[in-house]
Amino acid sequence: MGVRGRDTLYILEAMKRVFKTSIAIAICLGAAALAFPQAKDDPLDSLKVCAATQKLILENAFVRVIDDQIPVGVTEPMHRHPHGVVVYLTNYTNEQVTQDGKKSTSERKANTASWSEATVHTVKTIGTTTSHAIRIELKF
Repeated sequence: MGVRGRDTLYILEAMKRVFKTSIAIAICLGAAALAFPQAKDDPLDSLKVCAATQKLILENAFVRVIDDQIPVGVTEPMHRHPHGVVVYLTNYTNEQVTQDGKKSTSERKANTASWSEATVHTVKTIGTTTSHAIRIELKF
């Protein structure tokens, strides 16, 4: 078998693995969403509390995707986020204070992402750059 044939077989096998993994993840996400539904009328829902800085991009049974932009010097009031992924679109520094009063400062780099555990906090953009991030909140 030539090089092209081996490359084609390798690509097909990789595609099968990705497909099988995707199906398994989709099944797990569906089961988790059914087993652990979120509260509907949360008074600390970030989209309600932070309507001036957070906008809904997409919502379905599995995720809620939020565009979050906080100008320098602006503080978002106390609000809640479930766990999920945050994608940072600009370089910025923010200060967070959790519900139990713990304060931290974080520097974010554009074109990076991180896992975020569920939290209740306030967020203030400090420094010289507006914060801009996309939050992908999981609904389970």
